[in-house]
Amino acid sequence: MKTLIRKADVVVTMDAARREIKGADVLIDGGEILAIGHDLPSDGAEIVHAAGCVVTPGLINTHHHLFQTLTRAVPAAQDAALFGWLRTLYPIWGRMGPDDIRLSAQIGLAELALSGCTCSSDHLYLFPNGARLDDSIEAASDIGIRFHATRGAMSIGESMGGLPPDALVQPEAAILKDSERLIAAFHDPKPGAMLQVALAPCSPFSVSRELMRDAAILAREKGVRLHTHLAENDEDIAYSLANFGMLPGDYAESLGWTGDDVWHAHCVKLSDSEIDLFARTGTGVAHCPCSNARLASGIAPVRAMRDAGVPVGLGVDGSASNDCSHLGLEARQAMLMARLKNGPAAMGAREALEIATLGGARLLGRSDLGALEPGKRADLVLWDVTELAAAGEWDPVAALVFCAPMRPRSVYVEGRAVVRDHQLLTADPRRLNEQARRATARLAT
Repeated sequence: MKTLIRKADVVVTMDAARREIKGADVLIDGGEILAIGHDLPSDGAEIVHAAGCVVTPGLINTHHHLFQTLTRAVPAAQDAALFGWLRTLYPIWGRMGPDDIRLSAQIGLAELALSGCTCSSDHLYLFPNGARLDDSIEAASDIGIRFHATRGAMSIGESMGGLPPDALVQPEAAILKDSERLIAAFHDPKPGAMLQVALAPCSPFSVSRELMRDAAILAREKGVRLHTHLAENDEDIAYSLANFGMLPGDYAESLGWTGDDVWHAHCVKLSDSEIDLFARTGTGVAHCPCSNARLASGIAPVRAMRDAGVPVGLGVDGSASNDCSHLGLEARQAMLMARLKNGPAAMGAREALEIATLGGARLLGRSDLGALEPGKRADLVLWDVTELAAAGEWDPVAALVFCAPMRPRSVYVEGRAVVRDHQLLTADPRRLNEQARRATARLAT
């Protein structure tokens, strides 16, 4: 089925020339963009009138912990730094089960869709009471956005010098076996894939050297990507120096965790030499500015990374360390944090929007996403700049970032509407909220 997006105020293509085309149409056939231009013939297509709208590529979220959506604003964790925050929340997460994991993911992905996100990764690294990554995958299918499910893991508990409780870690042989199962069952390597799998041991302080190395070997045998946390705060750096005798980036390199098939979350404390290492190897970074501020981890050196050529995308991180899943807010925060660190000209709105689209596509290895041009997948967002949030704007494209949060009028994934007239079409938000209230009441006891 064809769809013609007719006469948008501006179409932000994110193509090689970064064209912004005024008064343009976008023609979609099934899941593919056929053409962008003026007065395109409708040829029987469904016509969507886009006057008053800016059309952009779908936003791409490169780091999340969807299971945390049921533990937002937990009082004892509100004012803690990373390690104390984790120790507070581990026992609550340990009480979750498959239905909680699925519900958390549905809520988080619904919220992302309503923020203009068309593709999200998820880092699930604990599997209490029979939960599996399959539960999050089912939720993504329900909501209808493109999904990169990463099989996380923790194998070093407190009794062995790690951070997590022993009850939440798994044997490493079982982790690798389940990783193989998930790749065989779910990973789709083809362009246009709605579901891909990556391997993601949680962090250097919760898994062994051997698991990090074996996961990298397995991922490359199977042709999937690698993801973990790295250099998140000063505690993280101190742990790496004390236990491995080297900086986190050097530790990652020693275990095969650099390359253009690897992306690390946070990297707030990367040194100049580590930035150079990542640039030389094409190793990517998921920048999570709201979470980094919430946990007082610091301001990531994104300007230095970008200038060096490090691939950078955006991540909302878990809802327990960000407390919302809005990629527009993340883009705005990325711009503001860059300016706070490097001055008012350090990052503009268009660069922040590029990081949220093309940057994310590169991190996830998706050359079929991130831009609006013929042959790319039809993942796009219509932003209504006639709404109050943008009233008085002089630059509608910049307003998407400066005036965030903006509500998308419509969101298309693979050419199918997931959001229309500001309403989620694939789930009932009120029902999800009611289910969440019951679940959090149970988890709190």
